[in-house]
Amino acid sequence: MAVTTLTLDGALISAREGQTILHAARDAGVRIPTLCDLDGLTPVGACRLCLVEVDGRLVPSCVTRAAEGMEVSTATDRLREYRRMILELLFAERNHVCSVCVANGDCELQDLAMELGVDHVRYEYLDPPCEVDASHDRYGLDHNRCILCTRCVRVCDEIEGAHTWDVAGRGTRSRVITDLHQPWGESGTCTSCGKCVMACPTGALFHRGSSVAENIHDRERLHDLVTAREEGRWGV
Repeated sequence: MAVTTLTLDGALISAREGQTILHAARDAGVRIPTLCDLDGLTPVGACRLCLVEVDGRLVPSCVTRAAEGMEVSTATDRLREYRRMILELLFAERNHVCSVCVANGDCELQDLAMELGVDHVRYEYLDPPCEVDASHDRYGLDHNRCILCTRCVRVCDEIEGAHTWDVAGRGTRSRVITDLHQPWGESGTCTSCGKCVMACPTGALFHRGSSVAENIHDRERLHDLVTAREEGRWGV
């Protein structure tokens, strides 16, 4: 396998042929924040939190392949400011109230806000009217917490193979939907596997009837499923 050599934050690192900057950085022990990326799912570059500077240009590291001689910066003041701005816009776009959220303490959006020092939002809150879909007997959907990372859409399509989830609407009116915008509990394609709930980075998808402490997103389990399939553990 061909190997590419590039410079990451001033240090020379190697990347496998076709590997993205994000995964090359992870292999080198350099963390780049993300929200839409999840191991095992196709990267889409939706959240833009993984922006890095390549020769002075801003590019999403999750969908940009490492190239020979590339000079990459992952933690400049400019990048930190853009990441703070992206987080603030996500908070302003929906109704994220951590104190009453089922994912409080197990939320990647909350974790990143603390990591990047986001203690206030400089933008006007949109306060959109967002519904809560409690039609499913095991799970719930709270659009107030959704950041449109589309992890649920991709995990349902690419790992479960059901493609129950999709995105409807445009701009700030975009919403994740099940089937043709049917209530989740009436979906004819949902297998109730719960992979979408495991993949969700916030409290948008949750287990009904469970306490905050019990609503833990088990994302490592998804990684185990993907790895098991790749290694053919089940002979399929």
